[in-house]
Amino acid sequence: MLLPKKMVRGNSTLVTEFVLLGLTDHPKLQPILFMLFLVIYLITVGGNLGILVLIRIDLRLHTPMHFFLASLSCLDLCYSTNVTPKMLVNILSEKKTISYAACLVQCYFFIAMVITEFYMLAVMAYDRYMAICNPLLYRSKISKQVCIQLIAGPYVYGFLSGLMEIMWTYRLTFCGSNIINHFYCADPPLIQLSCSNTFIKETSMFVVAGFNLSNSLLIILISYIFILIAILRMHSVESRYKACSTCGSHLVAVTVFYGTLFCMYLRPPTDRSVEQSKIIAVFYTFVSPMLNPIIYSLRNKDVKQAFWKLTMTNVLSK
Repeated sequence: MLLPKKMVRGNSTLVTEFVLLGLTDHPKLQPILFMLFLVIYLITVGGNLGILVLIRIDLRLHTPMHFFLASLSCLDLCYSTNVTPKMLVNILSEKKTISYAACLVQCYFFIAMVITEFYMLAVMAYDRYMAICNPLLYRSKISKQVCIQLIAGPYVYGFLSGLMEIMWTYRLTFCGSNIINHFYCADPPLIQLSCSNTFIKETSMFVVAGFNLSNSLLIILISYIFILIAILRMHSVESRYKACSTCGSHLVAVTVFYGTLFCMYLRPPTDRSVEQSKIIAVFYTFVSPMLNPIIYSLRNKDVKQAFWKLTMTNVLSK
């Protein structure tokens, strides 16, 4: 067991680095986990970069829906990159440490990007509501300027909220064990390690997580209630199928992302919950960012056509 490195501040001896235990300490599983998460990360990077490139070069994809998809891909790429490289290094390293400052930075970007993704998914639901329920007003209501505002809003709010949360974490004192029972720096295990009063931090975490989860999910639910009503009023089977097709991939992404986060954050940070949260965290940290570009590509006719067009152009040019 690694001993905590400490520094003295006044009469307190404080931890200066943490040890990330990872998913397991079983030696034989480490190479398998490394290859598994490396493959997942490469698929995540390739898939999300591919979406960004396709939307950038194909003029047919220069629509609000695809701009929101590009923003989601950018988020997923940054989201996964914030955690995966350090985790992969730690799997192969005997010294599985992260500095106090790096831990806070990782925690900050994680919180900021999670909250941003909440509202980006909500914005995408609102976009589908406008496209299906108000098709004649869609182009005027979701103009380029409005589209930019709808993309910028979640980023500004998410990163400001993350800053507020990390300031409460910064105020915590860590003077005992430095062993984080997780594969990245997260609030629940950090709270477990703190030797100061964590009431304000815990309260803030539950309020912020609960408010943003429920608020963004409420926007999505209201949007889909109106979408469902609009679909039921459609007389054409083809129109109904097209409307359901454009919403299906978004609903799958919402289910995976929100379901796992509800399990993660809306529970007290006990030893058992922290252990369980590592398994849950795998889904929204690795699986969700990997699946999103696949889900949207397979169910989006325009993206598939742009992909095959680009592929055929490259093949014919050789």
